[in-house]
Amino acid sequence: MFLRLAQDRLTDLLRQFPAVVLIGPRQTGKTTLAFAEKEQRSTATYLDLELPSAQRQLDDPEAYLMAHQNQLVILDEVQRMPELFAVLRGVIDQRRRHGEANGQFLLLGSATGSLLQQTSESLAGRVVQLELTPFQAREVFPLNTAAADMHSLWVRGGFPLSWLARHDTDSLTWREVFITTYLEKDIPALGPRIPASTLRRLWTMLAHSQGELLDQSRLAAALAISGQTVSRYIDLLCDLMLVRRLPAWSGNVGKRLVRTPKVYVRDSGIVHALLGLPDLDAVLGHPVAGSSWEGFVVEQLMAAAPQAHASFYRTSHGAEVDLVLEFPKGDTWVVEIKRSSAPTVSKGFHIAAKDVKASRKLLVAPVDSSFLMREGIEVMNPLLAANCVAAQR
Repeated sequence: MFLRLAQDRLTDLLRQFPAVVLIGPRQTGKTTLAFAEKEQRSTATYLDLELPSAQRQLDDPEAYLMAHQNQLVILDEVQRMPELFAVLRGVIDQRRRHGEANGQFLLLGSATGSLLQQTSESLAGRVVQLELTPFQAREVFPLNTAAADMHSLWVRGGFPLSWLARHDTDSLTWREVFITTYLEKDIPALGPRIPASTLRRLWTMLAHSQGELLDQSRLAAALAISGQTVSRYIDLLCDLMLVRRLPAWSGNVGKRLVRTPKVYVRDSGIVHALLGLPDLDAVLGHPVAGSSWEGFVVEQLMAAAPQAHASFYRTSHGAEVDLVLEFPKGDTWVVEIKRSSAPTVSKGFHIAAKDVKASRKLLVAPVDSSFLMREGIEVMNPLLAANCVAAQR
């Protein structure tokens, strides 16, 4: 067992709010985390809403939920029954009047769009959101881990069953089955009627374009569908937390800024599975290696600082930085990501750091120990960088 960093946070949020929505892609460990919370309580009940038997127990949801007062009620795959959200509001308020304030409901979901819209509309002020990502380096490696030892997490990705597989071939097989299951079962179950072959081609094209500016017209032409349809499909993959659109930085610096978002397939192991790359040698020999590493680091840092606003910076004249993190208290960090063990930065990085008024400059690369470069640039590996970001408040 690996201790998930979200465990203590989940416990704290249940003390503060009547309901917590724990979101994340399928197979990230949401149910395992929920059962760990369940074991800490004297009374709790769990329903998996994918099961018809569990859905039948909620034929009269108000009666069922009120019958379990003074218990934590865990509802898994709650997006399967969207009608529950309207009922939950009244039940939470009734249970409050009976003296039960917080820690009433734990809702697990694997699709953010409609799920979060329903919770924000129906449960405003009563619910808080927590995202569970695939395994992060901070969860599986000690702080003094050598950079080369992190390559396994980069190649396999962070989905627990992929990361824990005995062999690279077993890991790749699991990821291939995961992709097929999402395309042929999970997405159709959510309602959208999308040809699985078309969505797989799009997903694969996004893997090839890892870290590039999103060009919907090019994708549409290649798939023989409209740009609007491509946008809708990408929206769906983002809602499922499988793809990320990283927005462009939007401050006013009197320069022509690139406004188009970058796009990443969020888990590096899924990137490699979509491209048929079974091991480290195959990944390093593929043109996607550098951009895959970039996406891996972006996910590590963003998971470590969910409170920070993340973007990238690029001007039409070439000033660029891979990641800009703006923290709530006003600090702005810029991050450049390199695959080289002897990394350098361009003049454009210095210009970008000055434009965004960066208070700290990081260069993240596969190095074993941190060191300083000129002009205060701190060079470190993804694990150390993520710990630095997590410590910033």
